[in-house]
This record gives sequence, C-alpha cells and structure tokens, in this order.
Amino acid sequence: MKLPCIIKFASDKLCNDIYELEKGNAEKRELFKAIQKALDAIENNAFCGIQIPKRQIPHEYMKKYDPENLWKINLYGGWRLIYTITTHDILVVGLVLEYLDHKQYEKRFNY
Repeated sequence: MKLPCIIKFASDKLCNDIYELEKGNAEKRELFKAIQKALDAIENNAFCGIQIPKRQIPHEYMKKYDPENLWKINLYGGWRLIYTITTHDILVVGLVLEYLDHKQYEKRFNY
C-alpha cells in the first residue's frame, strides 16, 4: 500500500542537526543527501522503510514517544533513519525520531 505523508521531526534539535550536516565535510554532506533521499521516499510512501517488530521497539522510544509502530531506513555507511507513522487530523505524518550510526543502532536495539 502506498501512503503519502508529511514529514515532521521529533524535535527542533534533530531537525537542526540534520540540516547542519549539509554544511559539514564531504562525509557529512553524503549523509545529509542520504537522509534527504530517505525523507523524500517517506513523503511519497510512508511504508517505504523496514518495519521493526513491536517487541523490538526500545523502551527509550516507548517512554519518550509511545509509538504504535517503528520503521527504519538503512542509509549509506551503516547509518539508520528511525521514524514512526502517525496521523494528525486527516494527515498521515512520518515522524522522524533519530538518525544513528550502525554501532549506536545495535546498542539502542540490543543487537
């Protein structure tokens, strides 16, 4: 099922951190481009990512965001973009929770 949505960020800091990557070195700019591509994909189809089973949703996310679902998009270099799909009025919202490297991802999800 293809479901277009709007993109929101869990915090202004997260949004600012992502857009600061564009001003960084070549590696950070590549990460920014990968995130932008992922955000475009989510905007076109909220279900484009890989769904994380409910039993694997980290407690930290449950306490902070209480998501009904959790999705990830694998970015280049082992980075991951984590988001949830929610609704607001009649809009579908892709709420970006964080981006993290592979090591942080493994720690957060207890792999």
